[in-house]
Amino acid sequence: MTVNYATPAAESLHPVPGIRLGVTSANIRKPDRRDLTLIELAPGSRVAGVFTQNRYCAAPVLLCREHLSYASIRALVINTGIANAGTGETGLAAARATCAAVAELMGLAEHQVLPFSTGVIMEALPVERIVAGLPACRAALAGDHWHAAAHAIMTTDTVAKAASRTAQVGGRTVAVTGMAKGAGMIKPNMATMLGFVATDAAISQPLLELLVQQAAEASFNCITVDGDTSTNDSFVLIASGAAGNEEISDAAGSDYAALAEAVVAVARELAQAIVRDGEGATKFIEIRIMGGADIAECRAVGYAIAHSPLVKTAFFASDPNLGRILAAIGNSGVDDLDVNKVRLWLGSGDDEILVAESGGRAAAYREEDGNRVMAPAEIAVRVDLGRGASETKLWTCDLSYDYVKINADYRS
Repeated sequence: MTVNYATPAAESLHPVPGIRLGVTSANIRKPDRRDLTLIELAPGSRVAGVFTQNRYCAAPVLLCREHLSYASIRALVINTGIANAGTGETGLAAARATCAAVAELMGLAEHQVLPFSTGVIMEALPVERIVAGLPACRAALAGDHWHAAAHAIMTTDTVAKAASRTAQVGGRTVAVTGMAKGAGMIKPNMATMLGFVATDAAISQPLLELLVQQAAEASFNCITVDGDTSTNDSFVLIASGAAGNEEISDAAGSDYAALAEAVVAVARELAQAIVRDGEGATKFIEIRIMGGADIAECRAVGYAIAHSPLVKTAFFASDPNLGRILAAIGNSGVDDLDVNKVRLWLGSGDDEILVAESGGRAAAYREEDGNRVMAPAEIAVRVDLGRGASETKLWTCDLSYDYVKINADYRS
């Protein structure tokens, strides 16, 4: 199940001029499912990306990093089913062969193609099936196929994830549309597994690279499902420039701010959708850490809470066993934390309750209050560390029986 999320209707996703998408069923791992996506970028498009920091990063990640150094990217190819990770030199050769096939089909150089894969690790990529499916993808290319593509990049996702906004830039209305896939093996650096956002705004390459970093930090690097960083995590931002606005070249200007607001909104909606679709998730949890000495320690405390199996299973059971949260805070690595200054709340708005202060249970806290605020499908946690002015928000989900079942059966 998903927690309060449904895939947007196809007609609500704005086409991005200069970007066309096509999908097909290539039988990469399972028959009769959409599993191959081709994205065509107009000449002059600019691309920036951030990728996993897992040292066992997948072959397509290695190749993306290499090809982005050339600029002039004209196509993306995405397969699901097989991750092409943990496959050594054979996997790298398969990723190169995929790029070569796209390049030949579309009249491009190999380095103008970015490959992406997701699925089972340590299995060989069936390049011949991808090559056979590419002509159908090309024939299906259209600007309004974001909805279909969002479905075609899914693995254990139960719903497709997409989002769209518009912004006023240089007196023109520009589109920002994106899609992502992910439900498990989600943790920052990156945390999206696969995410793609495109705009028709014209923006300089240095600012596009700045924006993809800012968007990732405000969205995909603020979520976790299970604390595992994937080998394939990639987040790509594309700017076709087709809107015809004067190129954005000033990070302090109003045009950059307007575009950044829309891009971050799309990225954050996609990131939260991943958590809402966490494998077996029944609860969506927002964790706000405030009063930190810096952002780094706020995140350390937030992730200590979000990654704790004891905390996550308590959320699943709607059990206010809240000493587990205090234990996680104390185990966050903030060595000079004064627990007597820490305060913990559950709930939000008029129904926010103080749970702990002065090193223990708050005097006014009652078990029945804890039961009430733990029951809903969406739960807010707020922690004040009492150390400074920094704060951050993270999003996570609970840990249910179904998480174990899904991951135990993943390859079957």
